[in-house]
Amino acid sequence: MLHLRNLLPHSGKALFLLGHHHVNNWKSSFQLEKTIRFFNNNHKRHKKIQSSLPSIDQLTNARLIYSVAPSMGHNQEDHPESHFRIPSIVNALGEMKLTPKFRGSEVVKLQHFEPASTDHIASVHARDYVSELEKVIDQALEKGRHSKKNKDLEKGLVFIEGSGPTYATSTTFQESIVAAGAGLALVDTVVAASKINKDSPTGFALIRPPGHHAIPQGAMGFCIFANVAIAARHAQHVHGLKRVFIIDFDVHHGNGTNDAFYDDPDVFFLSFHQDGSYPGTGKFDEVGTGDGEGTTLNLPLPEGSGDTTIRTVFDEVIVPCAQRFKPDIILVSAGYDGHVLDDIASLQLTTGTYYMLASGIKQLAKDLCGGRCVFFLEGGYNLKSLSYSVADTFRALLGDKSLASEFDNPNILNEEPTKKVKQAIQRIKCIHSLWSSHLSHRRRKSIVQDCCGP
Repeated sequence: MLHLRNLLPHSGKALFLLGHHHVNNWKSSFQLEKTIRFFNNNHKRHKKIQSSLPSIDQLTNARLIYSVAPSMGHNQEDHPESHFRIPSIVNALGEMKLTPKFRGSEVVKLQHFEPASTDHIASVHARDYVSELEKVIDQALEKGRHSKKNKDLEKGLVFIEGSGPTYATSTTFQESIVAAGAGLALVDTVVAASKINKDSPTGFALIRPPGHHAIPQGAMGFCIFANVAIAARHAQHVHGLKRVFIIDFDVHHGNGTNDAFYDDPDVFFLSFHQDGSYPGTGKFDEVGTGDGEGTTLNLPLPEGSGDTTIRTVFDEVIVPCAQRFKPDIILVSAGYDGHVLDDIASLQLTTGTYYMLASGIKQLAKDLCGGRCVFFLEGGYNLKSLSYSVADTFRALLGDKSLASEFDNPNILNEEPTKKVKQAIQRIKCIHSLWSSHLSHRRRKSIVQDCCGP
């Protein structure tokens, strides 16, 4: 076990690892194996390269811009957050003809981007954590090379104490700053495109390790650095986009992003997640503090919530919050582990749900902030549902018709807990004063008494 003393969070909570029979099923795909070999070869010969944004000509017709940082060296066998995730997505995008090869100038893949700097990371994380992490990992692995008592260290693995089952390898630090850099490059590109297009193309960072659990003091819950939070600070500091609206639809609460902006009135963090899931945070009454009170919204949803629930959440919670906040850019923590086929949690989202969310968020960005919007991959551990759902997200962002019906099976869905969902949504609307202008004063007063007390 790796000890980072006070650099990392101390928590008694644990994450439960899930079985990865679906990983083995996808390993057998010839095309996937080819994709993995390609990423592994690039990983081995990776060199620092000069960042360069796409040209104005490339951005003129672009509708979707994406970056890829698969972190192939950051891997633990049979861990849900494995290096098969990004290759599986990229393979699916190719098979479904959603890449520049098939879509031409509509889709742009960023080819060159620099890793995030220490200053970028330290805009969110404690500088001591950033400066010491790589050193401590190297020291632990060096010690492990001379020890036969710890099999994980012998395999080149360390586990970061107090962070859930968050592992690290000799390449984790470098690959994590590359992943964060891929997000920053997308923000730069989307902002540049918004200056030449009235409707800016949407960005999607296909990156790992994920980031929304990483708190300012350190790693947590599979996450090393807080990719979305770092991008938010970059948008503010470099591009002058003062007001940032963050939507987190991962099945788990994005506690790291929550904590990074808890007292910041210029960043609105909105998360809906499964009630009672890891890490146990994200309660209704976590609304921010000081000047930031009211710019954090947490909506815990009951087990079994599905497509109907999320459509209501989008229409009655997300849209009015964003309209009231008036953001300059929207960032999205896009977690696909709420899918009904993903056994890490117990929601019933479908590929169609994710298409609806992506389509709605894109329209929201178009209406409110010139289309400036970047998605960041977070969770999603069933490789098949992850890949199909990201592909359908791409379709939504391109304005294509959803193909979710070819993948989703409505026969496996149970009835949603309608009464509990209604109570949860009414409660959050009460806390954050999200009332329809058509609601009568008497009806509003009745709902407040029912949900919030007299």
